[in-house]
Amino acid sequence: MTSVRAPIQLPNRLAMFPLSGVILLPSGHLPLTIFEPRYIAMIDDALGLSRIIGIIQPRSPHADPIPNDVALFDIGTAGRIVQFADLGDGRYHVTLEGLSRFRLKSAQDIQGNVDIVRGYRQESVDFSAYSQDLCPTDTDEGPGRSRILTLMRDYFTNNDIDADWEAVAASPYEALISSLAMSCPFEPTEKQALLECQTHNERAAMLISLFEMNGDGAASVGSLKH
Repeated sequence: MTSVRAPIQLPNRLAMFPLSGVILLPSGHLPLTIFEPRYIAMIDDALGLSRIIGIIQPRSPHADPIPNDVALFDIGTAGRIVQFADLGDGRYHVTLEGLSRFRLKSAQDIQGNVDIVRGYRQESVDFSAYSQDLCPTDTDEGPGRSRILTLMRDYFTNNDIDADWEAVAASPYEALISSLAMSCPFEPTEKQALLECQTHNERAAMLISLFEMNGDGAASVGSLKH
């Protein structure tokens, strides 16, 4: 069965939120705590418009604050703000829902791409290669599911981590794969490779390879916080 998302007008230019080691997949949810003034301004502006921003990784790992002139990977994901809270101390807490991946369309010439007043970076983007991202499926099974569950169980048991295994086992296949790809602590280049997989089956196969290569299975599937 295929479920079709209500039509959303994706902008051809997005505010960029670069984060090292963080990816957002279509239909995934990413909680973030926002505190830098430029990104507070970005969220303010997004809330007044489409509520959509771009999550993308810098090509080289950077600790916060990530400079505006950093080179970015070509592919990121548009996320829509679906939850928002003003924490009252100069911080926002938001949750983004992944909509669709994009490819940067504009040359990464920083001059002219950074709003001098608001302080954050914007880029022209192209969604045309990822039209399937807006049509998630409800597939319960897929190649490698049993192996992935085994790797998860072994890791959680070895590290004395509690999990609701009934809920994990009942998770739709694509949701399980997306959650693991987003939350496991792989290297930024490995996370980017997971993001760029064309299908969930390819992503599942890559997850298995990464788990086996790292020898420690999956990390917690809990929320990321920044």
